[in-house]
Amino acid sequence: MNICVIGAGAWGTAFSLHLQRLGHAVTLVPRRPEQALALAATRENTDYLPGFPLPPGLQIARELAPVLKEAEVMLLACPAQALREWCERLRACVDAATRLQLVVSLAKGLELGTHLRPSQVIRAVLPRYEAGALTGPTTATEVARGLPAAMVLAAETITPFVKQVQAAVSGPSLRLYTSDDLPGVEFGGCLKNIYAIAAGCCDGLGLGDNSKAALITRALTEMVRVGVALGARPETFYGLSGAGDLMATCYGNWSRNHEFGQRLGEGRTVEELLAGRRTVVEGYKTTESFHGLCVKRGINAPILTEVHRLLFEGQKPADSLQALMMRELKREA
Repeated sequence: MNICVIGAGAWGTAFSLHLQRLGHAVTLVPRRPEQALALAATRENTDYLPGFPLPPGLQIARELAPVLKEAEVMLLACPAQALREWCERLRACVDAATRLQLVVSLAKGLELGTHLRPSQVIRAVLPRYEAGALTGPTTATEVARGLPAAMVLAAETITPFVKQVQAAVSGPSLRLYTSDDLPGVEFGGCLKNIYAIAAGCCDGLGLGDNSKAALITRALTEMVRVGVALGARPETFYGLSGAGDLMATCYGNWSRNHEFGQRLGEGRTVEELLAGRRTVVEGYKTTESFHGLCVKRGINAPILTEVHRLLFEGQKPADSLQALMMRELKREA
């Protein structure tokens, strides 16, 4: 297939390497022209994924329109809060996209203000295309290395073309499953980043394995409750995009969200951790967006609420722990 990957961060670069290994025609489109020039010259993404040479067959583009003339599938590997901006840029040259059939988000977050999922943002700006999401327990470095992994490709309808994409993107090092529970798959990918911040706080506070295991177990229960209240199916959250991604992100030392939470637990402030960051901590903005959505819908989400207090209301990690431990005692269901 001819596939374009929008966004040359660690994840966009890693997935481009995976697709290129499978023999697809792949074009990587960075956000900034100067980044495109640097990648084309050095053949390595030294800022976001150092140590992985870009093979000659992987194309680097500075402009969208020429790429869209050939692309059959577009992968949007950009932060959730930048997704609408990218879609607007794509809409400006959409007449060139005569072969494009599927636009897939790799983002994991809700849009601030609108509370829209990534696929909803795509459909709002680019209504003529089928929108999907690709997510699961994966880290950019391991995908770039070709280590075995599994993901979920979700769409509202599993069309024959979606199945073609599933087959085309799957290979010896990556197995794709499909799901028509698009809300559930996207909510799982969003929520796990919030709970990874909480898990990182546990490690930063030195609370031990018992505490972290209890937190993650209750986080999964909360994830199901929130997702179902928002229209998702409960079983989705026990799959790769829910429990799988939650475990990987809460335990992986590579996780930006876990590392962010760990630094908070160790005593750093939100402001100093965000200052001058090159990479995005998706869970930070996602916490703000999801908290607003839960308040609006009257959804009970105590862990999410405490993470919001920690990030946006100046509460100390130890106080959030105390608030969770001293809640009304209940029966596990």
